[in-house]
Amino acid sequence: MQLELDGSLAFVAVTVAYQGALMMATRVLVDTGSERTILAGDVVAAINIAPQPIDLVHTISGVGGIETVFERQLDYLQVGDQKLPAFPIQIGGMDYGFEINGILGMDFLTRAGAIINLRELQIEFAG
Repeated sequence: MQLELDGSLAFVAVTVAYQGALMMATRVLVDTGSERTILAGDVVAAINIAPQPIDLVHTISGVGGIETVFERQLDYLQVGDQKLPAFPIQIGGMDYGFEINGILGMDFLTRAGAIINLRELQIEFAG
């Protein structure tokens, strides 16, 4: 799958499946420095993912600052042909000062066996 380079940042599109509904999120940052995958709340609201009183809430921190997120398990998360079923994600505001709809973290990248080829600007998956 082709990576979209914006400055020095590599983005992909992901398919999100939740309770039978599907959507595509573009401008998802491929981030080997992020432990977990996070998607913007306003983006996943399109498939009725919203905070619930029973959700686990976490505070995360990174280069973008500190943010409160909640967790949700998707039916699957897909990048290109690589689909990971029952995939847990974090959902937050993602107000980082530039256009970003999510971060594809190491949880997805390692589980999927991602191979990032920066010379060819491709992300492929082993197996």
